[in-house]
Amino acid sequence: MLFRYSLKEFCMLLPAVLMALVLHEMAHGWAAYLLGDRTAKEQGRLSPDPLKHLDPLGTVCMLLGGVGWARPVPIDPSRFRIRSKKLGMVITAIAGPLCNFLQAFLAAVIAYLLRWKGSGAFCETAVSFLAMLMALNVGLGTFNLIPVPPLDGSRLLLPLLPDRAAGFVLKYERICGVVFLALIASGVLSGPIDTVRDAVMDGILRAGWRTALFLTEGMA
Repeated sequence: MLFRYSLKEFCMLLPAVLMALVLHEMAHGWAAYLLGDRTAKEQGRLSPDPLKHLDPLGTVCMLLGGVGWARPVPIDPSRFRIRSKKLGMVITAIAGPLCNFLQAFLAAVIAYLLRWKGSGAFCETAVSFLAMLMALNVGLGTFNLIPVPPLDGSRLLLPLLPDRAAGFVLKYERICGVVFLALIASGVLSGPIDTVRDAVMDGILRAGWRTALFLTEGMA
């Protein structure tokens, strides 16, 4: 992915990657904070500072392949105010991907509005950036919903598993992660992941188009 871009395109790619990764992790932290867990806040993880969130390998993977990860936000379920700690874990886990999909949706709406109402070189550059931002966010959000440790999807799956099964998954979390990365690198999972990502992208584009059309008709 990275080597297909010109210098101008790379200058758009980098901030798009930072927005996708940083806001994803901040969403986890804010969700936990709103549930009563101040761990992320105490460790400075509610900050938009990229240096507090980025994982070097995960960032490179985002630049090279459009999917990656940041440093996981620390969460302590025992500090949640709600009775069901498992529900709290589900909420905090889903917050990251939902933030990515929201970013993609907003990018689609703004891009459509610029296409219909704007013109000129600046408008074209802005639309290109928004398209890149949308693609990265859809890729990151979809990728993180895969139920494999340490991705967010595993945090959604664990509360549904019996305690013994959940303990087994947590015990071998690192091994699962290494095997999963090997499968990603080999390309074995590319087909299924691309299929899901394309379906999500299509849905967001449709929703963005309808929303932009509604806004345009409202301003007419």
